[in-house]
Amino acid sequence: MNAPRLVYVLAILAALWLIRDWLQPPPSLDFGQSSGASYRLPGHTITPLEPFQLEARVLAREDYRFDRGTKIAPIDLALGWGPMADPQILERIEISQGNRWYRWHVDEFPIPRRQIETHSANMHMIPANAAIAEQLAEIEPGQRIAFSGQLVEVVGDDGFRWLSSLSREDTGDGACELIWVEQLVRLD
Repeated sequence: MNAPRLVYVLAILAALWLIRDWLQPPPSLDFGQSSGASYRLPGHTITPLEPFQLEARVLAREDYRFDRGTKIAPIDLALGWGPMADPQILERIEISQGNRWYRWHVDEFPIPRRQIETHSANMHMIPANAAIAEQLAEIEPGQRIAFSGQLVEVVGDDGFRWLSSLSREDTGDGACELIWVEQLVRLD
């Protein structure tokens, strides 16, 4: 086999290997048990910080398969409430997600900037059980949902640490909520 053909075959094999990984379902979560003040998932301790509940519109959704947080929170939801749940306002806001961040862009503000910042957020969703995981898997942008659970801190046995924001006034790095989702209802 000549060199160009070998390179071509190797490139095809590498592409097939990557596609195989991409097409596989996300890793299954092994749901842990409560130990009173915390929950245990394989390799991780999840400590509740404070109760949390919200009724919101799903602005965007991103599923994760490869980052460190996938073992804990395989789905992020960008959520909006109050004015950020209004479809007429949302028509004028471009929304995207990626790399555990939620981003928005406007050409002209339909509401004040601070209202966008304090009435929307990227939330890392940790399903408390298999039923919640199935419900989260079916959530789509545009839907209205209500959920409750706990804002949490996750500490991995390997030193990994992930901490939820406890404020809706913050923005930027560290402003996302990390939620142990115990109840979830689609409102429409």
